[in-house]
Amino acid sequence: MLNLSSLSDSGQSRGLLSWLWISAVVVAIDQLTKWMAEASLTHGVPVEVFPHLNMTLAYNYGVAFSIGSGTGDLGRWFLVILAGVVSVFIINWMRKLSKHAIWAAIALAMIVGGAIGNMIDRLLYGKVIDFIDVYFDIPFVMDNYHFATFNVADIAITLGAMILIYLSLFKHEQLE
Repeated sequence: MLNLSSLSDSGQSRGLLSWLWISAVVVAIDQLTKWMAEASLTHGVPVEVFPHLNMTLAYNYGVAFSIGSGTGDLGRWFLVILAGVVSVFIINWMRKLSKHAIWAAIALAMIVGGAIGNMIDRLLYGKVIDFIDVYFDIPFVMDNYHFATFNVADIAITLGAMILIYLSLFKHEQLE
């Protein structure tokens, strides 16, 4: 049986437990928004929210930008296992952080939540549900350049990675 009082005596374990709620919130928001997208959007049909932002239901069978989408079930299970291994690695890293490494813990929790959110899609559906479609018009260069369609899990992973990059460049002591 888990003895919570012994965990609260350890600064590192307390730090881990106190930040994993961010991962849970990311997973919950990610899965809710994906469910809403599937319930209200038609695959491939953009719905304009405002200029330069559409909601467009899309499915990603690969990794970022659909790389590896032709690998079938082998690729699906590889990505599920990879997300699980990376999540365990990151949680272990979080456990070892000092109690003062707040931004690192937040960033890592966001990445774990995003990885688990996309892993759930791969486990349940064999694909990741995307729906946020951002596009730009650059006069005389290109019209309607659409960035890769993404989801809340992707946003969490990206923001977490950006925080970690910032910390590694300017506040590296916060990563310990």
